[in-house]
Amino acid sequence: MDNTKNGNGSTSGRKIYQKIKENIEKVMKGQTESIRKLLAAFAGGGHVLLEDYPGTGKTTLAKALTLSIDAKFKRIQFTPDLLPSDILGISVFNQKDQSFHFHEGPIFANIVLADEINRASPRTQSALLEAMGESQVSVDGKRYRLEELFFVVATQNPVESRGTYPLPEAQMDRFALQFSLGYVSPDDEVTILTDQLQDHPVDKIKACVTIEDVNELKQQVKQVRISAEMKRYIVDIVDATRTMDGVELGASPRASLALMKVSQALALFDGNGFVTPEHVQEITIPVVAHRIVMDPQARFSGRTAERIVKDILESVKVPS
Repeated sequence: MDNTKNGNGSTSGRKIYQKIKENIEKVMKGQTESIRKLLAAFAGGGHVLLEDYPGTGKTTLAKALTLSIDAKFKRIQFTPDLLPSDILGISVFNQKDQSFHFHEGPIFANIVLADEINRASPRTQSALLEAMGESQVSVDGKRYRLEELFFVVATQNPVESRGTYPLPEAQMDRFALQFSLGYVSPDDEVTILTDQLQDHPVDKIKACVTIEDVNELKQQVKQVRISAEMKRYIVDIVDATRTMDGVELGASPRASLALMKVSQALALFDGNGFVTPEHVQEITIPVVAHRIVMDPQARFSGRTAERIVKDILESVKVPS
């Protein structure tokens, strides 16, 4: 469907998406679905947590996105000795004018890569809460606004890995999506080996869109129609997580908002001027599952949050 013809936006937003997607695919082989998810969160105004074992391409995917956009990018390598001030910034006393001057930390960027976020202490992890939730930081009693375009891509190794700290529920709720890349097919892995014989493809990637293009994309996502029935469908899915057996803590209203916005982005990517149940169903698990806290008995019995969400999708009535 051509959105220009149906009056529900413009095809330019989809073209911007295609440009970024194709640019990332020059580096990331066999990860089309992961790229689609990442860009859906990006266009929908959310943040992303990539969880997988080392070497699966989490950091490369994040770098490929940042290099595809002509924007300010900062990378933070999370380590056990990292302090909140190393992320947010610090006030330094200037003896010349006898006053404190704030020096911005790496959080003051358009796109921030928080690499191996769960290797830092909970105190340092919490430094991101206000930034991700309100696009501002508070230092020494003063508030500082972040960039208008502000996107966090965090990576983490599974919590069972040595030397990691589980992210608290409040931090997990700040991420619109959490998903894993998984291993690519043997054929794609052979292509990766070939591409990296001399150097890494990510070193050759060039910006293909501007911040203005990204803002245009995000504005067009907001114009995608979502009916009252679809809104109710989203709320019913999220609400069901709060009453399911085996769930200690269900998803918050922030999950409903994220599910709506990311579904709008997927609809735009597909050239639709409105959200369909298929768009919601496609992205529900990455949006909702990581926000659910299972009770110990259910966890020990082998039930997972992903299975809970699948059961909910099968039980909640789909709008006709």
